[in-house]
Amino acid sequence: MIAEIPFWQRKRLDEMSPAEWESLCDGCGKCCLQKLEDEDTGDVYHTDLVCRFMDEATCQCTVYSQRLQKEPGCTVLTPETVGDYHWLPYTCAYRTLADGRPLADWHPLRSGDPNSVHEAGVSVRSKVIPYDQVPEEDWEEHIIHWVL
Repeated sequence: MIAEIPFWQRKRLDEMSPAEWESLCDGCGKCCLQKLEDEDTGDVYHTDLVCRFMDEATCQCTVYSQRLQKEPGCTVLTPETVGDYHWLPYTCAYRTLADGRPLADWHPLRSGDPNSVHEAGVSVRSKVIPYDQVPEEDWEEHIIHWVL
């Protein structure tokens, strides 16, 4: 018997159920990094500063269901808006599928292990500082140069 084709290979992003959509998140935490935009060029620079609500060990939001009330600038990806976030890392499953690429082998949906993203070194685990510990005028000093 042929195994069923996984939902992410047979459905478009806008056809996925809310649970399927949420499961695409690999838990890397990169979308929770503070970003700085050059007003002249529009270039976006990631920093090693992360949302104060991120659990740095798991790279998961500690207030996920209330994140928009607690952090108004939080990114909300939808099938309709995923293309608007040009700063999403190349490895992001939402961007990957929107671009027509397959999920990486380390993605938890493929590996079956939620820690595979950390073991592959793709997450921000042990690489970040909560942004509220750094004065905003010093954020430029925290632009990262590691590969996203």
